[in-house]
Amino acid sequence: MSPEPTNQKRGLLERLDQGPVICAEGYLFELERRGYLQAGAFVPEVVLEHPLAVDQLHREFVRAGSDVVEALTYYAHREKLRMIGKEDVLEQLNRQALQIARSVAADYDVLVAGDICNTNVYAAGDRASEEAVAKMFDEQVAWATDAGVDFIVAETFSFLGEALLALKAIRRAGLPSVVTLAIHKEGTLRDGHSPEAACRALEDAGADVVGLNCARGPATMLPLLERIRQTCTGRLAALPVPYRTRPEEPTFQSLTDPGMSDLPGGRSFPTALDPFVCTRYEIADFAKKAWALGVRYQGVCCGAGPHHIRSMAEALGKTPAAGRFSADMSKHYALGTDARLKAHNIDFAKQL
Repeated sequence: MSPEPTNQKRGLLERLDQGPVICAEGYLFELERRGYLQAGAFVPEVVLEHPLAVDQLHREFVRAGSDVVEALTYYAHREKLRMIGKEDVLEQLNRQALQIARSVAADYDVLVAGDICNTNVYAAGDRASEEAVAKMFDEQVAWATDAGVDFIVAETFSFLGEALLALKAIRRAGLPSVVTLAIHKEGTLRDGHSPEAACRALEDAGADVVGLNCARGPATMLPLLERIRQTCTGRLAALPVPYRTRPEEPTFQSLTDPGMSDLPGGRSFPTALDPFVCTRYEIADFAKKAWALGVRYQGVCCGAGPHHIRSMAEALGKTPAAGRFSADMSKHYALGTDARLKAHNIDFAKQL
């Protein structure tokens, strides 16, 4: 007698062994643009104040091709809530974010991820800060575990030491891990490690997936990924910001706009980055190049819109629901090629 079929969901590592896994991020920037979140502190109070906005954005990213619903608990740790005087809602915010993510994922064949991140408390060599950070990670990981997440993302670390503390918390919970680092202008971690050495240290410490996220756009993240691939033998992750960074200004925090002289703090980051936004085609090109390096876990970080995720998904051979509406210029009244179009409009195209 053959065993009864099961509907058990494939886990992260199984999916990565079979092909690409796309994880949409960038919730903070997108919700700020939509008027639900304040730039600066970037605390996701929207989870409690406008949960339907979070639910809808999750669904838009899934339609666009995300294989993961990542709970909006980035910057939802104790230090950030303390900064805005709302530490009392810490647990409620985390549990609600996780519940929203689970509810959305239940409608699709996608994974649910918990999220922990840089605390801005950690200081290399400071034992008190290390203990405080470890406690923050432990409580967030515990709430994510209670919610039944499939894995946990630990992201945007500029200290290897802090990333290792996050990994320890995840491993204590017995969950798969994706650990990613943010590499700033100097090109090294703040505690002196190169990106490739730090990723190898995380890999050796038991991280299931290691790599980079945030800070750098496609053009300045790819060279680092090449070095990491030469050093690491396991699964890699890459989630750039969708901005046109370049060697002279390798991070989106460092981008300058000569056309604007009156910017808050003299920086384009974070609310005047519009002139630097990557097209969907640049994101597709990055996805293909990263895939050629063996990067199977991909996504787009701060600044991403669903169109970026859709383009990445299609570049990696996926057919997202939103792909039904991917651009098809063949029927454009002047720029198209359809035989039913009017000749006088086609002739006018050069005047557009």
